[in-house]
Amino acid sequence: MQTRHTPARKRIALVAHDNKKAELIEWAIYNKATLTRHQLFGTGTTGRLLEDALDVHVTRLLSGPLGGDQQIGAMIAEGRLDVLIFFWDPMSAQPHDPDIKALLRLGVLWNIPMACDRTTADFLLTSPLMYEAYETILPDYDAYLKRKV
Repeated sequence: MQTRHTPARKRIALVAHDNKKAELIEWAIYNKATLTRHQLFGTGTTGRLLEDALDVHVTRLLSGPLGGDQQIGAMIAEGRLDVLIFFWDPMSAQPHDPDIKALLRLGVLWNIPMACDRTTADFLLTSPLMYEAYETILPDYDAYLKRKV
């Protein structure tokens, strides 16, 4: 069994579609004390808004449609992110929907905690596991990698 060490200070990606940015910022301000104990990452405008609202450093990536979602996906695949909080808008088609689907797929593929709405984000952030180191069990993809095409 293969595991990945998740430190007590988590690396959290915060992403929101345009229609969900205000909700994410409001949620982040409410949870500022908890969020500021961790290392924060954000895409484009969301990262700037979070940095301004929380008055903390947020590592800003590209805007989602310009590759930010894919940057976060790569960080997940490389084991450089521990948590994904993505307030996505289920009522609006996005020009980069394939990127969004790929990002969510990678979160599941690499077994990281994800929240796509405020309630799940609340449950995730209030878990005692957010404050301690954790050994994440990684799926075994050896059989998949060794298959003959």
